[in-house]
Amino acid sequence: MTLTKNLSLLLIAGSFASSVMADPITVYGKANISAQSSDEGEGSFTELKSNASRAGIKGDMALDNGLEVLYLFEWQVDLADVSDSDNLKSRNQYIGLKGDFGKILLGRKDTVLKEVSKPVDLFNDYEADLKGLWKGENRMSDSVSYESPSFGGVRAGFTYIAEDEVDADDGISATVFYGDKKLKKSRIFAALAIDSEVNGYDTQRAIVQTKLGDWTLGAIAHKQEKVDSDSSDSGFTVSAQYAIAKWKLKAQFQELEDNESISVGADYKLGSDTKAYIWYTDRSIEESEDSSWFAVGIEHKFSM
Repeated sequence: MTLTKNLSLLLIAGSFASSVMADPITVYGKANISAQSSDEGEGSFTELKSNASRAGIKGDMALDNGLEVLYLFEWQVDLADVSDSDNLKSRNQYIGLKGDFGKILLGRKDTVLKEVSKPVDLFNDYEADLKGLWKGENRMSDSVSYESPSFGGVRAGFTYIAEDEVDADDGISATVFYGDKKLKKSRIFAALAIDSEVNGYDTQRAIVQTKLGDWTLGAIAHKQEKVDSDSSDSGFTVSAQYAIAKWKLKAQFQELEDNESISVGADYKLGSDTKAYIWYTDRSIEESEDSSWFAVGIEHKFSM
């Protein structure tokens, strides 16, 4: 049985379970596909890209002693050119508990450093994603994640990654942050985050984002060092978004030493859960051919 069939059976089981449980299971996802012209140094070509399209189920249920159990199972689905068993890729998948102490999650999950960086990355899941130049965009298996309750708007987060084999090292990702990541409850979001021995790198970031009227402005200062090397690389990202009517106009610049990426784009709201978009990215890598991408696409989110 292929992974596609397995996912279908799981979604059916989730729908059935929601009818017999007091707290419903949510089936959710995002379809994002673009027509893209790509030039990666050896000439241009056209392609369709499925930009981290995904489907999953999630839920929670009240337990005794003021606790809740949380769970989420999510897969990336390629809508463009990958089929059969290669069509699905594991994303965040975990189970955990929530209470007055905060919440703790066990399984496969984005590190807390990656999570607090997402708000500033306006081109996340596209070619200009921060991972194009930087280390630190990690989703780790064998991990335990913790997020504290809020203390005057300040929270702490921690990810522990088990070594999973002899002679390997545990990894740690940690952050302290202030405000709302979506800027709906606060006008500023700020964070300090570090990775220690995560996927072979130590990483440090300082992150800030704020809303000024119709503008959303963000910045990240970044440093990375290979665990088995004394050399380190530093860089920064700045991003800006301007909302006008149904449009969101976006621009982002990312740098790592002599490497840089610049992107501009626009989103147009077609409905509450649907948008059309257009963007262009140009990336310059030292001692390598320059690359550029131009895309037009559509995104639809669903939840039931």
